[in-house]
Amino acid sequence: MAVRWLDLVDPTREQLVDALEVHVASEVLEMLLAAPVERPRPHLEGHGEYVFGVLVAMSPVPEEDRIESREVGFVATTERLLTVRKTPPVGEAWAPECLEVAGDVSVGELVFRLVDDVADSFLDVVDAADAEIDELEDHIDDWPSARVRRRISSLRHDLIHARRTVGATRAKVRRIMDKRLDIANEELFPEKVERLFADTYETLFRAGEELDMARDLLASSRDYHQSLIAENQNEVVKKLTVIASALLLPTLIVGFYGQNFLHSFNDFYWSIGVSVGLIVASTIAQLAVFRWRHWI
Repeated sequence: MAVRWLDLVDPTREQLVDALEVHVASEVLEMLLAAPVERPRPHLEGHGEYVFGVLVAMSPVPEEDRIESREVGFVATTERLLTVRKTPPVGEAWAPECLEVAGDVSVGELVFRLVDDVADSFLDVVDAADAEIDELEDHIDDWPSARVRRRISSLRHDLIHARRTVGATRAKVRRIMDKRLDIANEELFPEKVERLFADTYETLFRAGEELDMARDLLASSRDYHQSLIAENQNEVVKKLTVIASALLLPTLIVGFYGQNFLHSFNDFYWSIGVSVGLIVASTIAQLAVFRWRHWI
């Protein structure tokens, strides 16, 4: 007899209870019925007659510069796999094409297909993150500083969440490979299926390493942006210093003349033209020196 697979999307409590073949713990029922959150965490555990899990597939949305988390829970027995897909607050529910297979496939293999599809989604996140970082590096010199900071901050939070999700999922897969997760009669994950999970574990391991590399590249972009801001601030300070220096001597000359020669401007040699000439000459000399030293 072919194994049955039942899929529910945002079910009610009555629909979920009717679809379950076994009695599940109350906390499992509540987790399956809980409202979707923005950043869910993976979960996987055995309960004697069944295995319960919550997986988080991630899908990049390039046009909105964000990464979407799609939560899918499941209850697996030797006879049936029940998947409960949740529609995220923004976006679409996980698509179950990997489970739409023909032939007599065991529940353990269906669980493997589900987990493997989730693992592959992290590689899509890596590719999208690399493209985002490349775009950021191409425009970091001409985009407004506020836009660059927002992109770096958003991408950094997405990468951190993706890395944590990959690590948690990899730890759950490791439990299956180590024979620490199964139903009571150990028929759900026979040795043949456990060997399949080894490939998924390697995929998750590679995704984790590439996400770490993407975070390092993003940190380098952030450091470059900060150095660019510091360089621009130095240019502004340099210009202000030149202006202040150019005004310093004229202020000194005007103050000196006003204090000491108030009643002598009628004399030819103390005329206002002399002070103006000194101001113009000193300003030109300062600007020439600043230009020669490449300060302006």
